[in-house]
Amino acid sequence: MKKKLLALAAFSMLAGAALAQNADTLEKIKSSGTVNLGVRDSSGLGYTLGNGKYVGFHTEMAERIVDDLAKQVGKPLKINYQVITSQNRIPLMQNGTIDFECGSTTNSKARQKDVDFAVTTYVEEVRIAVKADSGIQSVADLNGKTVAVTTGTTSVQHLRRHERGSKLEFKEIMGKDHADSFLLLESGRADAFVMDGSILAKNIATSKNPQDFKIVGEVLSVEPIACMLRKGDDKFRAAIDASIKRQINDGSLQKLYDKWFMQPIPPTNVSLNMPVSESTKQAWAHPNSKPMEDYAKK
Repeated sequence: MKKKLLALAAFSMLAGAALAQNADTLEKIKSSGTVNLGVRDSSGLGYTLGNGKYVGFHTEMAERIVDDLAKQVGKPLKINYQVITSQNRIPLMQNGTIDFECGSTTNSKARQKDVDFAVTTYVEEVRIAVKADSGIQSVADLNGKTVAVTTGTTSVQHLRRHERGSKLEFKEIMGKDHADSFLLLESGRADAFVMDGSILAKNIATSKNPQDFKIVGEVLSVEPIACMLRKGDDKFRAAIDASIKRQINDGSLQKLYDKWFMQPIPPTNVSLNMPVSESTKQAWAHPNSKPMEDYAKK
């Protein structure tokens, strides 16, 4: 009997996931009047100010996408902000908890097996954050050090694949999210934090003493960041892509980038001072959903 109950429970979970995968999200949000939006609370592209307030480049871009979706379905849409992590973002997408997410998710071939991606909106560079007085200047200086990485991310893989990192001996220490990983560096439990440059810059800018940290070393990886949605929902993906392309073409996405990367931002009113990269400019000029593996091709 117990085996039958377990089998029934497993079947129900699979059936629920299958229904979520095959759902027509546009019809779902039109019927409910609500969009379940996945957001990050400690990313360089989206973070929280507390009390249910979520801000940042990708978060505000997503809110504009929802505005365009409201026009398409012909009714106002309420946003239900759902905080996601690197570990749970894909399961929450697959089981229907979130309709789409605009956080800091890299479009990769492996992830494309489980989810779909809208056109790339930001091309990230993976870098190394250290304390300013650490003496660490490059990948080679990490030998024998303790390196913080966030659970569920690919950063340490890029470090090990790098030509100067392949023979290094270093200890990994895992943070449950980006804020936790930065705290490992800030508290001295880690010598370095390897992560997306925008995430490093945001955590440094919003720390108690930003001058105590710096971003150093070689670029470990170039990764396309895009909004993620359920696999096979082509109509919904087309609607999201149309909104992003509209924001690119009318110049509002560039203005939004300048707001969040070149001007003082809350809560500390410190500027990240990160001009838009040539890779991101190219992604906007030629909208596409290429995975990170295509960017690595020579």
